[in-house]
Amino acid sequence: MSRASISEADAGEFRLSGVLDFRTGPALRERGGQLLGATRAEACVLDCSAVEKSSSVGLALLLALMRDARAAGKSLELRGLPQDMREIASVCGLQELLPLQE
Repeated sequence: MSRASISEADAGEFRLSGVLDFRTGPALRERGGQLLGATRAEACVLDCSAVEKSSSVGLALLLALMRDARAAGKSLELRGLPQDMREIASVCGLQELLPLQE
């Protein structure tokens, strides 16, 4: 069974971990949206360095969370994006859309 989680480590600092696939994506989407809506921070960061593996569902999740943040009037930057997610974004032509922290 795939295991993954998203949590707020500090105000506006979120941590995404585990395997991102069709089994974990919907729950992560729902929980991530809740966390982004509830945080008082206006500038948020999603740390993806603990993501073990990702399918294209992981990229769709990131795009959805970016929309959730924008709808809540917040910014969202991505940190520690794993190589497999970078490759999927590149193949899909979406790297320019991802607000990556280097």
